[in-house]
Amino acid sequence: MQMNPLGRTGLTVSELCLGTMTFGTQTSEPEGHAQIDCALAAGVNFVDTAEMYPVNPTAKETIGRTEEIIGTWNAANPARRGDYILATKHSGEGMAHVREGAPISSATIAQTVESSLRRLQTDYIDLYQFHWPNRGSYMFRKNWTYDPSGQDRVTTIANMEDCLEALQHQVDKGNIRHFGLSNESAWGTAQWLRLSEDRGWPRVASIQNEYSLLCRLYDTDLAELSVNEDVGLLAFSPLAAGLLTGKYQGGAVPPGSRKSLVPQLGGRETGRVHDAVDAYLSIARKHGLEPVHMALAWCRTRPFMASAIFGATRMDQLELALGSVDVVLNDDVLADIDAAHRAHPMPY
Repeated sequence: MQMNPLGRTGLTVSELCLGTMTFGTQTSEPEGHAQIDCALAAGVNFVDTAEMYPVNPTAKETIGRTEEIIGTWNAANPARRGDYILATKHSGEGMAHVREGAPISSATIAQTVESSLRRLQTDYIDLYQFHWPNRGSYMFRKNWTYDPSGQDRVTTIANMEDCLEALQHQVDKGNIRHFGLSNESAWGTAQWLRLSEDRGWPRVASIQNEYSLLCRLYDTDLAELSVNEDVGLLAFSPLAAGLLTGKYQGGAVPPGSRKSLVPQLGGRETGRVHDAVDAYLSIARKHGLEPVHMALAWCRTRPFMASAIFGATRMDQLELALGSVDVVLNDDVLADIDAAHRAHPMPY
């Protein structure tokens, strides 16, 4: 298992991170505990969650359940809390099930951190992330119509200062160790960095954005920021919500899959995306690779990658993903992937 720096924190994280967003819906508590055990035994030292999880579906009555499941594992394994890096997220504006959709601010941070600590049954959170910016985001297919012209810069900067100062209080109390972003832009990340460095407040360690063979928005401005500012990418959905496994090709919808629970995954039903998936599946066949292994091993080659977050509803899926760490993509495979990307840019 390759280990990578987590920004400038001094921590290192495994190239794969166990995602837990199905713990409590598709994944039962005993299965979730077994997945944590399996991942740690395989060398994973990084677990990611969020206060709003589980998803598929997201419901008011299940908010926080995923953190609770991780918390019962922590309670049953108190000596192992230091064996892994735990990341969670603060929901923000628009999540009506949490604080009635209140934006992230100093008025919400302290209570939210304390609630997560209680559910997680831990004294500290290693990486505390803001799930999405208050001003909105171009992620989740919103890039096609993204328009930042309605933003107010003064309001945005004032809120960032307010949040960073509140985070510093949480660091001082020992509740959180480090700070990360999610679904952020290059401009937004640059402002968080500038303000934190000017005032000595918590510095952004990572950005958790969608990234896969099918979604490469990160490859331009954010890639440059990552490399120059030591802010690593935590890639979510590196298998493109399961599309890159090939299980949805030909109109298939496996029982219990995400697609059967969420029929419209942001326009993924278009023919363009299936053509792109076919291209990547053909590359895997040509080179004798398991598609899951190829997709995850490719993430490892990216110069800005800190860790790829994968989730599994079943143990066999988890074990398959873990096998990717033994796969090294040669120059011929990478050249074929580059050609497929040129032929199928922005497929959804």
